[in-house]
Amino acid sequence: MDELEIDAVAEVELDDPVLVEGLPGVGHVGSLAVEHILEELEGESTLVRRVYSREFPPKVSVEDGVADLTCAELHAVSLADGRDLLVLTGDHQAQTNDGHYTLTGAFLDIAEEFGASEVYALGGVPTGELIEEYAVVGAVSDESLLEPLEDAGVEFREDEPAGGIVGVSGLLLGLGERRGFEAACLMGETSGYLVDPKSARAVLEVLEAVLEFELDYESLDERADEMEDVIGKIQEMEQQQQQQQMDVPTDDDLRYIG
Repeated sequence: MDELEIDAVAEVELDDPVLVEGLPGVGHVGSLAVEHILEELEGESTLVRRVYSREFPPKVSVEDGVADLTCAELHAVSLADGRDLLVLTGDHQAQTNDGHYTLTGAFLDIAEEFGASEVYALGGVPTGELIEEYAVVGAVSDESLLEPLEDAGVEFREDEPAGGIVGVSGLLLGLGERRGFEAACLMGETSGYLVDPKSARAVLEVLEAVLEFELDYESLDERADEMEDVIGKIQEMEQQQQQQQMDVPTDDDLRYIG
């Protein structure tokens, strides 16, 4: 196999489309978000491209005994209301720095092919602790993009995310800007420890407001409830461990005075 191979699965016409990326990352926020878009808009979506690369991990996925080589997929979503979407999803990112550049360039080539000039990368920003209120932190390729996203509730914080944005989400902004794309990254706050459906919903609600389309969240909320149960059990175990540590006798406790 060549370093990069792109399968043209279908051809569709899109109306002023926007590239929306959600590959795996912190809290799986971006991948959860795009999976939910495709799940809720299944009737309006069409798989149009598969991108294979030796930069992906050397593995296949197996479903019902049938193996598929690891790849990224792009789905065209035709919306009755709002702009059409070109949704990028996959189970893996590249394993090397060169691979991130190669794949991001390919994704932008496909976006141009379908007439997209705007990009939204979706992901998470870690807080290191469990949170109740989910803010969405943003970064953009050009200052002119700040105000409309601020109006949609996105926060732009000085020097955050610390260390910048790595992987495809970051390169879509950097390489996208150099190629004339208007690009933004929407990052939902998340602990970074667990898959976070609530953070994915926060990001999607911003995307809905900006691109003017609507989603139903029942299935995502169900996943959030399941994660709440997991978090509750983790917190209960932590409390039990803390109590056990408090109950361990000290040297003073073990002294016998009589």
